[in-house]
Amino acid sequence: MTTLGAYPRMELAPHEAGYPERIYDLPEAPPRLYVMGSLEAFATPLLAIIGARRPTPYGIAASELAARIAASQGLGVVSGGAMGCDRAGGNEALACGAVHVIVLGCGADVVYPRSSARLINDTLAAGGAVVSLDPWGTPPRRYAFPRRNRIIAALSHAVFIGEAGLPSGTFSTAEAALELNREILAAPGSIFSPTSRGTNQLIADGACCIVDEESIEVALSRIFGTLRSSGQAAHTLPVHNEREVHVLRALTATALSTDEVARLLSCDVVGAMTLMGDLLIRGLVEQLPDGRYGASKTTLHAQTSFGHNG
Repeated sequence: MTTLGAYPRMELAPHEAGYPERIYDLPEAPPRLYVMGSLEAFATPLLAIIGARRPTPYGIAASELAARIAASQGLGVVSGGAMGCDRAGGNEALACGAVHVIVLGCGADVVYPRSSARLINDTLAAGGAVVSLDPWGTPPRRYAFPRRNRIIAALSHAVFIGEAGLPSGTFSTAEAALELNREILAAPGSIFSPTSRGTNQLIADGACCIVDEESIEVALSRIFGTLRSSGQAAHTLPVHNEREVHVLRALTATALSTDEVARLLSCDVVGAMTLMGDLLIRGLVEQLPDGRYGASKTTLHAQTSFGHNG
């Protein structure tokens, strides 16, 4: 656990200048907010991007896509700054020149986890803000995170969930968002993927189902009243033959073991291992902790152009 010291610190009470207007939507506005960075960050309409802390490449890609489209529409991103979907959305927002606001479950001057140090510093350096309900120097405590999640929901106009399993802390943010009449946007996943059970359940319960890039654009335009982005030129994947196209399409839908790849291609296991090793080296697939292979972020982000390759 480390602390930050170089950025402005503010303690805000309700009805003081700079106190975020959207926080008043909570049944009781917190008596004190501790903020580092720029108060101007709260003037930007914010999309919350949250989700699994240990997502698959699919969850990372979905969160990055949402952040990129939000930035293209002049929106900012608010997250918990945690590893996984939160960090992916925050980093992508900053890479696209958008404002990022982080809400922590510890003091706003405390870096937790340490792996978020770069994201927090980059957020502050880019004119964003770090917010907490807890006094300076307060260490992280388990019970503080549900309270933190209510602030994330309140600061946002809508909440995007890139990937979430069951059970998941993401649900406390989703529940708070629904109480505050914030819309939930969720990326569906494979019914066989544990990390998508939460998002799939949210969709079954009425969350807006995000089926592709255009549906994110339409949803954000509707919620925020912004113009839809014009989009960028698609990137073509460096696939060499139809076998690779066939495998990558399958891996975009669900992760596969080497044996399953072999059955998919009607080849032996050695041939499947050779192919997956080549795709792994070229950055088109990633090997997951359980040994299966999934489409990489590169493949997932290029899926529109990939679909025209065969």
